[in-house]
Amino acid sequence: MILTRFAAVALLGAGVADAFYSIATTADIKATAADIAWDLLQYYKGNQSGQTPGILPGPPPAGDYYWWEAGAMWGTLIDYWKLTGDDSYNKLITDAMLWQVGPDKDYMPPNVTASLGNDDQGFWGMSAMLAAENNFPNPPPDQPQWLALAQAVFHTQADPQRHDETCNGGLRWQIPLSNNGYDYKNSIANGCFFNLGARLARYTNNQTYADWAEKTWDWVTSVGFMDAKYNIYDGGHVQNNCTDINRAQFSYNNAVYLLGAAFMYNYTNGDEKWKGRLTGLVDATITTFFPDNIAYEIACEEHMSCTTDMLSFKGYLHRWLATATQIAPFLAPTVLPVLKTSTEAAIATCAGEVNARTCGFKWTTKAYDGSHGAGQQMNVLAAVSSLLITQAAPPVTNATGGTSKGDPNAGMHSDNFKGELPPLTVGDKAGASILTIVMLVSVVGTMGWMSTGI
Repeated sequence: MILTRFAAVALLGAGVADAFYSIATTADIKATAADIAWDLLQYYKGNQSGQTPGILPGPPPAGDYYWWEAGAMWGTLIDYWKLTGDDSYNKLITDAMLWQVGPDKDYMPPNVTASLGNDDQGFWGMSAMLAAENNFPNPPPDQPQWLALAQAVFHTQADPQRHDETCNGGLRWQIPLSNNGYDYKNSIANGCFFNLGARLARYTNNQTYADWAEKTWDWVTSVGFMDAKYNIYDGGHVQNNCTDINRAQFSYNNAVYLLGAAFMYNYTNGDEKWKGRLTGLVDATITTFFPDNIAYEIACEEHMSCTTDMLSFKGYLHRWLATATQIAPFLAPTVLPVLKTSTEAAIATCAGEVNARTCGFKWTTKAYDGSHGAGQQMNVLAAVSSLLITQAAPPVTNATGGTSKGDPNAGMHSDNFKGELPPLTVGDKAGASILTIVMLVSVVGTMGWMSTGI
């Protein structure tokens, strides 16, 4: 069936994207998502002889992708399984996520140390948390379990060595002291930690996780990374007390915080404080990142100066907004129509010239833009799959059917890169957000935010 549809579009050309992919019915959504998932996994080589399981080709210059993006991809595919029921890739997902846990079973494998950030580790931890919340099939008993892996990531990040007094607290971007960017504290690293804390609090009903989430939110707002209008900015350098705020805005920052806020709203049984925060975040996110109700990456999309990392952000935006409507149902009337309109535009980009169903990035054009990659496919897969959110059960907890086994000591004995802080050097000032220096330089002209003396 897939070959027949593909051949038809190849003959008709790129102008028939709307006719090729449909989201008119549940069956159409599942068929469309199945095609896009298959095409996404053509970028994955880890199941081939001689390749490394679990990762996308990289990191640069060996390939386009940093380690974190594969962790995000497995999360996207776990949601795909949950929402569509297609278990074709479950073993692949499990094998990949277990291969990358590292010797201490905390998603800090030694081979990625040179570029290991709290956000990178956090994305793998959030995918493990998602597996627990979705009751994704548990690993064999002799392997680390999903909940325990999420706890290990959180516990390593809660270690006092990760939280110092510079900028009055908060996580740094990088974990090893020697990495460029260790002198930078940013929204995404702290957002992943906040997100995990909120979700672990709900899943385990353990107030300690919620206390950490609350503390992290308070720090992010106090330092100015999130303003009173719920704009979220990238970060700042410790040598400037985080006052040199990089005001670039990325959709995944908003997404990671709004999902965490939704979990805190749910955990606190609809507390008005969290309802207000969540509502403010959702409204700001739709205003900023959905012009004409279509997802748009404001930091880079106009001139297509987006890095490989940025090309995957729309998928997290769609997935986490959709999930938020499950655990904070009052959001559904506002959020779900926007996601549907955005998805209609997204599938219209799936009309590549070589592979006639390759999906592009600029959804507002409603036509293929010439770009392709794992991020673009992941985005559209997330958007399409998320249309089924109203037919899916909400995330479980250990009191509502969750089967994943936890470990309260997970991550407590990890090698947490402890050591004396080295003096700051000129080279240390090169850090910024999830992006490498090469990636940052590529977007200077678009964003105009690099006024910090980097």
